Amino acid sequence: MAIADHKSPSDNSNNNKVWGFFKLPFRGSNPNTTPSFSSSTHLHNHNNSQVEGSNAHASNSVSSVARSLLPTRRRLKLDPATKLYFPYEPGKQVRSAIKIKNTSKSHVAFKFQTTAPKSCFMRPPGAILAPGESIIATVFKFVEQPENNEKPIEQKSKVKFKIMSLKVKGMMDYVPELFDEQKDQVSLEQILRVVFLDPERPSAALEKLKRQLADADAAVEASKKPPEDAGPRIIGEGLVIDEWKERRERYLARQQVEGVDSV
Repeated sequence: MAIADHKSPSDNSNNNKVWGFFKLPFRGSNPNTTPSFSSSTHLHNHNNSQVEGSNAHASNSVSSVARSLLPTRRRLKLDPATKLYFPYEPGKQVRSAIKIKNTSKSHVAFKFQTTAPKSCFMRPPGAILAPGESIIATVFKFVEQPENNEKPIEQKSKVKFKIMSLKVKGMMDYVPELFDEQKDQVSLEQILRVVFLDPERPSAALEKLKRQLADADAAVEASKKPPEDAGPRIIGEGLVIDEWKERRERYLARQQVEGVDSV
């Protein structure tokens, strides 16, 4: 005989109460609000965006530091490379010289700067060099008297010189404003410190300085000479006489022909 399962109404009511309990919202929650996991997702995305932004900032900082550590590519070659030699003659204006060569593949402008513009000046103070072109610049400085009974050759100068460079599009007239208009493109080539030489004591540095000064003076004198005259070429005296004779003979021949035709 089959036995039928019989459930009392009380069992059904208990089950409905249990399921109803799980369907009810948690205490203190608002049934009209969005589920809690959406807020968590928004917070997670916000945190991710902050992390990504901080990572991008950190990578930019690292790349900028790496660029600053890389050696600067020089456009100019200097001779001497790091010093300016002056003969030590207290109370006088002395000269130094430096050879500047453009080693890049483009035109480059350069200019001098000094920490003592009242007692030092450069000739030329700046110029534009074509690729491979070089120039010998002259630097003038007034030498102060020694202080505190220092030996002349041991006196150290606090004056420094700086050479800046700027890539330009082509040959043009040099003006200092070029460096002000393109500050972000200006490169520091070298900071030169002053070294005094004893003019009474022969040395390789002193002999080299004399040669460079002589070459600089020769270049200045050459620039003062007027350009060669590119006028008409002067014909030699013999050629002029021969041409005159030929013209005279042709003229007489025409006269004879005209005289015969008129008869």
